[in-house]
Amino acid sequence: MSTPAPPSSPRPARRIAVYTGTNLGTRSAYRSAAEELGRQLAHHGVGLVYGGGKAGLMGVVADATLAAGGEVIGVIPEFLEAKELAHRGLTELRVVSSMHERKELMADLSVGFVALPGGFGTLEEIAEMLTWTQLAIQAKPIVFFDVEGYWSAIFRLVDDMVEGGFVKPEHRELVMRATFAEEAVALATGPVPDVPHKWIDLDVR
Repeated sequence: MSTPAPPSSPRPARRIAVYTGTNLGTRSAYRSAAEELGRQLAHHGVGLVYGGGKAGLMGVVADATLAAGGEVIGVIPEFLEAKELAHRGLTELRVVSSMHERKELMADLSVGFVALPGGFGTLEEIAEMLTWTQLAIQAKPIVFFDVEGYWSAIFRLVDDMVEGGFVKPEHRELVMRATFAEEAVALATGPVPDVPHKWIDLDVR
């Protein structure tokens, strides 16, 4: 009589999309933060959704999550996979046709978003998710993991946007800040700040 195979581990009910760079950056703290974020995701049973690459902090956070027993789904466009940049050891790798499709699928798979240190791509992706939440296209939290003040200029810029009249003061709350990994996971899986829709009471002159 054969012994039945053990049941597979249940897939996480929640996943977070993490945006970060394909470089390691100039400070060891960036790598340490990415590793700890991966460990915290796995510890809390939260899956990782990311850009599917093996280089830089992207690879670091994926490897750390996997090493801790967590689920990792990578989403990579065809042109990057063709350059052999894809991570082949993930729980699942999804290949899409474009950067736009990548962002949409990552958003669909995730309950919230975290930006680790990164460059233009990281900034563009997290900013678009912030805009989608502001416009009520989605209701998902946006978290900047502010490792050693890396994102401090972003918070000053948003304050200037509020002062200049281009962002409602209430919407400043949508730009959430975490300074350690467990806090980033908690904020990204928590509720979205209760702020009015962007177009409510719009004063058009």
